[in-house]
Amino acid sequence: MIQLPIYDKNGKQVETLAIDEAMLGREVRPQLLKQAYVMFHANRRQGSARTRNRSLVEGSTRKLFRQKGTGNARMGPSRTNIRRGGGVAFAKRKTHQEFRLRMPKKMRRLANRNALLAKILDDEVKCFVNLTFNAPKTRDLRAVLDAVGIDRTCLLALAGANRNAALSARNLPNVDTLRIEQLNAFELLNHRYLVVDKASLQAFLDGSAWPKPPERGDS
Repeated sequence: MIQLPIYDKNGKQVETLAIDEAMLGREVRPQLLKQAYVMFHANRRQGSARTRNRSLVEGSTRKLFRQKGTGNARMGPSRTNIRRGGGVAFAKRKTHQEFRLRMPKKMRRLANRNALLAKILDDEVKCFVNLTFNAPKTRDLRAVLDAVGIDRTCLLALAGANRNAALSARNLPNVDTLRIEQLNAFELLNHRYLVVDKASLQAFLDGSAWPKPPERGDS
């Protein structure tokens, strides 16, 4: 069992949370984490890259100079693909969808939990009793993060109802927020620290944070 420290807003440890390593994959699995990271990264690509052919490049279609008698190599208009600033010979004009990758649902969820295990073992998960604020206040949230030594990129995982904490983090550099049910391996590995409250972490561990599938017969 892993004993995860639980802090108050002043950075003082007040209790511990026992977490079973078996729930998180028992050990860190680098190959699984890489496969999940590549999948999430590839699926973020839009595949909408475009290049311009010679008909789309701005410029005159006039021949730059006469064919003979100048001593220069023969040259057509400035938009030809052999000149700098001209069009592309085989321009990309279509949207590509072959970038998307897939993983089975059980593998994805195991990768998300295994990334959390890696963060816990590296002491990069800062769990608080609560992260509620009476009003959106960037200074208050900054003080909470400083109290536990957050000095690098930080991911703030919150419950959907905790709007004040999400608003308080908007102006903080290197601090990103997301809902606890959206926590995934890609976001965990892209940030040095994970900041979460105890209730949200327990909801993620027992699976109650995940959206429930519709029952049969529901429209």
